[in-house]
Amino acid sequence: MAKRKKSDGVNSKVAARRAARKAAQAANAAGGATGADDGGRRAFADLPGEADWVAMREVVPAATATARTNAEYGSKDIVVASLIPGMLPALHRTDGVIMVALQTPSTSGDPSRDVAAALIEILDTEPGTSLDHFELPGPGPRLQDVLDTDHPFEVTVHEGFDFVVPDGVDPEPELKAALEEFAQLTVPTVKVPGVEAAYWCRMGAREFLRWSRTEDEEQLLDALARLHAKRESGLDADARFIGAFRSSGLVVPVWELARGTEAEEIEDLLGPYQERLVAALAVGEPLTADERRARAGIVSRQVTLR
Repeated sequence: MAKRKKSDGVNSKVAARRAARKAAQAANAAGGATGADDGGRRAFADLPGEADWVAMREVVPAATATARTNAEYGSKDIVVASLIPGMLPALHRTDGVIMVALQTPSTSGDPSRDVAAALIEILDTEPGTSLDHFELPGPGPRLQDVLDTDHPFEVTVHEGFDFVVPDGVDPEPELKAALEEFAQLTVPTVKVPGVEAAYWCRMGAREFLRWSRTEDEEQLLDALARLHAKRESGLDADARFIGAFRSSGLVVPVWELARGTEAEEIEDLLGPYQERLVAALAVGEPLTADERRARAGIVSRQVTLR
């Protein structure tokens, strides 16, 4: 069972500076990885925007997306957040907006079940309530059982976490300071326009692209290996493929970009790269010796986010 607490938007104690610092550091670790290994299961399969669900859970520190519960759960509009300050699993804002978080301190191994359990718990609460403690759930409804899968999952990336505060409400000084500190600790991230689940980020003086993909893991690794063996795995000569990680059953390839590259500058590169990748995915022949070596190198550097 969750421990519920009445709050003014976000409980100021929960969102105090130490909680902000701890959560932000967790969000930045391995590009925002949290939770336990899912064993390869595609936790968000059959939901609209599966690749974005994974990206928000693992690599996007501050984002929200639209969703709606199905008729059985009241057909209510909700906000899915990458992370809620204080690492809250869910929040019922004072203006009635219901929010659930994808990045939380612990997981049962099935993030779809975990988020669904938090959502079901917060649905019946009064505005101004937060879940500040949530025990791992047993078997039960998953997001696929709770959400309207015809409702679009539209992601908005934010520079900070002011989205947890209702519009027109001035947060208390302590909360405002915590949110500002929280924002300063997160990795600047931008959703590449016109491309599904592709996210640019800047870490220090370096820029990267992380592109969440929904292809079968083994087939995608084969395709990346084919391109890598031909020295075509980079987006261009200045944007090199450096590896991939996996989470919730999906592979997320990563490229290091030329220094100073902005998100809008790489949109034109992704269309041609997508064509090359699709062609590589369509190849049915076994990998050549060079391609097998390239694949082994990719796999040896691959990280499973936990």
